[in-house]
Amino acid sequence: MLDKKKSNLLLCITGSIAAYKSVDLARLFIKNNFDVRVVMTEASKEFITPLTLQAISGHQVHENLLDTEAERAMGHIELAKWADLIVIAPCSAETISRLTQGRADDLLGAIFLASEAQKFIAPAMNMNMWSNQTTQQNIEYLSSIGMDIVGPSKGEQACGDNGYGRMSEPEEIYETIMLTQNKSLIGKKIIVTAGPTREQIDPVRFISNNSSGKMGFAMAEAAAISGAEVILITGPVSLSCSPQIQRLDVQTADEMYREAQSSMSDADIFIGCAAVADFKPVHANIQKIKKTDEDRLNIELQKNIDIISSLAREFPDKRFMGFCAETERVEEHAKSKLIKKGLDFIVANDVSKSDIGFDSDYNEVSVFTDNSHQFFHKASKNLLAIQLVNLLSKENQSLH
Repeated sequence: MLDKKKSNLLLCITGSIAAYKSVDLARLFIKNNFDVRVVMTEASKEFITPLTLQAISGHQVHENLLDTEAERAMGHIELAKWADLIVIAPCSAETISRLTQGRADDLLGAIFLASEAQKFIAPAMNMNMWSNQTTQQNIEYLSSIGMDIVGPSKGEQACGDNGYGRMSEPEEIYETIMLTQNKSLIGKKIIVTAGPTREQIDPVRFISNNSSGKMGFAMAEAAAISGAEVILITGPVSLSCSPQIQRLDVQTADEMYREAQSSMSDADIFIGCAAVADFKPVHANIQKIKKTDEDRLNIELQKNIDIISSLAREFPDKRFMGFCAETERVEEHAKSKLIKKGLDFIVANDVSKSDIGFDSDYNEVSVFTDNSHQFFHKASKNLLAIQLVNLLSKENQSLH
């Protein structure tokens, strides 16, 4: 966490309908002991007034590159030196392009070039603008030179489209930035399992489940944001991850276990988010099973290895966070698994609710330890993952 004496945050607002969210973002930082000052581009003032941000921040809003009222008329240099963190939220496609070019013909661009502060960008634009190859190349470049990208999120947009491009919600931006400031996971190695596993019955049929892998991938991304080295072991899913994450793709529970076991010796934390199939066929047919006149087909099943409990027994000096999906008596089943599997944390969610859990972008969970219980209200899986990794980070910090 930043020292209170140095908690100076410069919030930059660009031309986007999402500018209204910047008010809540400013409030969040002010509430948590940050001194917030605001820079607005000309386009942003079409969506929200400087007076609103002045009232929230308690400071005059900065708008012009050459401000004659600033000390020595060098306002951009003063602000660049003052800021510990710079956040552009929302950040339009135009601004992203200008930053990539190193343009300094407006106040925001000049500050970015002159400041050595940690910089965060929260993109906001139409889904097609976001997915455009030029925008993606610009984002990749900005990321490569040390700027942290937060979002965007997926959802309905002002233009009526539905996809990636929405600015992340203020709480997610705030929690992400706070996660980068907590240094307790830097240098740690975290293994995350995600997605379903598949147990083949024959070459074309398998036993699996409805897991999309979204929660596991979100956990891996959050762990990477914290500064940890991350290995993501995933079953078959149609998701991508950041290049700094080492990804290992597997199919079966046995394959997932072997990959996890081989990585555990120098790991610090294991996060078991995968929905591992409980059973597998005793014998998988080499050829496709043909349909017959029989009304029934008997397939003999055997239990799969319980990956997380096996690893917890093998590596008792590591920290383990497990996930469980329940349809009833959630707390009772979660506490039982926490003890039985030898875990430090277990994250439980009720998958009987259609708006959370499997294949949803949202979730709500309860986290149990031996002596505590925390409930996290319904939120995006990205935000929940950040909150859960923050929880791990604080726990890790308390151990030192």
